[in-house]
Amino acid sequence: MPPGARNCSLKVKDVLREFDADGRLAQYRHGECIDEHGFRLFLKTYLEVEDFPVDLCQRLFRSFQTSDQTREVFLKDVSCYFSLLEDGQPRDKLEFAFRLYDRDGNGVLDSSEVDRIIAQMMHAADYLGWDVSELRPVLKDMMTAIDSDSSGTVSLDEWVEGGMNNVPLLVLLGLKMTQKDGQHLWRMKHFNKPVYCNVCQNMLYGLRKQGLCCTCCKYTVHGRCANRNPAPCTRTYVKSKKDIGISAHDWVSGNCDSGRCDRCQKKIKSLHGLTGKRCVWCHTMRHDECVTQEPSECNCGLLRDHILPPWAIYPVIKERPNCVKNGCSGVTDDTDHNTTPDGQVLQINPIPETHPLLVFVNPKSGGKQGERVLRKFQYLLNPRQVYNLSGGGPGPGLCFFRDLQDYRILVCGGDGTVGWILDAIDKANLPIRPPVAVLPLGTGNDLARCLRWGGGYDGVDLSRILREIELSTPVLMDRWSVQVVLEDSQERGDPVPYEIINNYFSIGVDASIAHRFHTMREKHPQKFNSRMKNKLWYFEFATSETISASCKKLKECLTIECCGIQLDLSNLSLEGIAVLNIPSMHGGSNLWGEAKKSDRVNHELPEVIVDPEVLKVSPQDLSDKRLEVVGLEGAIEMGQIYTGLKSAVRLAKTSQITIRTKKALPMQIDGEPWMQPPCTIHITHKNQASMLMALQAKSSGFFNLK
Repeated sequence: MPPGARNCSLKVKDVLREFDADGRLAQYRHGECIDEHGFRLFLKTYLEVEDFPVDLCQRLFRSFQTSDQTREVFLKDVSCYFSLLEDGQPRDKLEFAFRLYDRDGNGVLDSSEVDRIIAQMMHAADYLGWDVSELRPVLKDMMTAIDSDSSGTVSLDEWVEGGMNNVPLLVLLGLKMTQKDGQHLWRMKHFNKPVYCNVCQNMLYGLRKQGLCCTCCKYTVHGRCANRNPAPCTRTYVKSKKDIGISAHDWVSGNCDSGRCDRCQKKIKSLHGLTGKRCVWCHTMRHDECVTQEPSECNCGLLRDHILPPWAIYPVIKERPNCVKNGCSGVTDDTDHNTTPDGQVLQINPIPETHPLLVFVNPKSGGKQGERVLRKFQYLLNPRQVYNLSGGGPGPGLCFFRDLQDYRILVCGGDGTVGWILDAIDKANLPIRPPVAVLPLGTGNDLARCLRWGGGYDGVDLSRILREIELSTPVLMDRWSVQVVLEDSQERGDPVPYEIINNYFSIGVDASIAHRFHTMREKHPQKFNSRMKNKLWYFEFATSETISASCKKLKECLTIECCGIQLDLSNLSLEGIAVLNIPSMHGGSNLWGEAKKSDRVNHELPEVIVDPEVLKVSPQDLSDKRLEVVGLEGAIEMGQIYTGLKSAVRLAKTSQITIRTKKALPMQIDGEPWMQPPCTIHITHKNQASMLMALQAKSSGFFNLK
């Protein structure tokens, strides 16, 4: 698992304490050094894993050796390297690295100690894929500027100030830029075609990540040029209310090679330098000489329906909205989205006949997919309408859009992320509940499948996704409350993961497989780092479940009551029960199956249906305020259900359900499993969420299903 992508709680400083004289790993420290065994224990402790691949450990260990003859590495160098890659504020990282090498605590480092810090910065940059030949002169210039009196020593204040004024170093340290107007959102990037610097106008050279590119406006520079006062980033709001509605292009020079001019329709040819201009908002390109031609107004192009351009946002002098009072909890970092540097509150005045899009992205979903999607939307839309959920949750975004009459929400993440946003909408007590679309990241994504957004994002152009949202249809989706009451209040099981069902609830065989999968993945995350490995492990657990049959004779362990009618399970051999709200489970399996055609005239649904003949012709509906109850016969039968060869046993269609269990059983809600002691479970209708259903795909062939 890459050190920079881990999801654990320990920081480097925590692991370092374990090597102190009174720490549990003190015996593996030899003065300032650790050997390969101590290095492996450092990694296992830091990454919170029980095992670590030997070959990878050896390669990492060798990368810290100062020569082939040494059998030990400096613990400080190892700690400095990993601290640079972990999450955190650049100022804290700079200070930690300084104090790490300041052995006598006098607040001063000599040049040799600073060189060791810089060596680890180069090491970290190399791991991240940077062209280090570009970074080396930048860090050298920084050191020259810091040691202005040529004393050969650097104080903590000098070190931190120098680092905080060095743009490439801040990018390396993972600076989460606050979104202030005019401030570029830099990232190091690899370019696979000739690109020119917007500052010095020379080409960016190198085989790896050659330069810095602004996520929001695509302004591109050499690392060394980022410190030379580049032109500011595009504005994201106007300065006063009188400027509302006055549209204008915002041009960025260069790197339009092979594009076509919006005015003269001729190709923009490269002249071995900055060629042409691109508008940040409508994304059209023009020759330099065509930029001054009419029209000068910007219409926001093909994505006009979704975009909040700068001339739709303005500052007002008033108190920040009391988001906590309105239920928008979790307001932290991203409140900067909604205010100016001088404390004025930003307000939205949308373009008439548009539906501004509020985008929430979970960057942890789908591996690196979430981070890439976040960057792309920050370019396609106004960065102020795109929210990183790891930077304060959905509260700030819901507060910012709160008073709009007609807007949409796009959630980029898995089913769990969608549930998080729907809960936040409930708690926010919004005057108008906006419809929600889903861009599915990761695996599973049952809700996204039902709404025709597909089972996972495959890298398609996000402009196409936005056009599909524009053509989508609002639908209502039932949501259900779950109440779990323990039979013995003193008994403690796993915590119940959710209080609301959006997709499904199940007990027994499939929950057992999911629980074992979940437990193993928590213990050994390195064994579950690809979709193929996950599927193989799931198959392994399903096979062993077939042999052990841990949920056999389930009917003896529970009773099911639908609107007061107890279901008769006596003639069934079941190992699982599933309660369904949507026609997809476990990544696309339809347990209810297709309904047979009925001659009956549609009329109001009864509160409960248990007649097998009526159930045969009862279709599933997201918004009928009814749940479908099915029986699962075993792991083998579940495999047949997952592959579409058969359906589960239909037991009931009901508006409420009560389940009583007599022993501890595995359960799951929306894919999150837990082990539950004997209890009574009440499931009742909570409310309906407004969702967006994508258009039906034109082709209905097997290979064209979304």
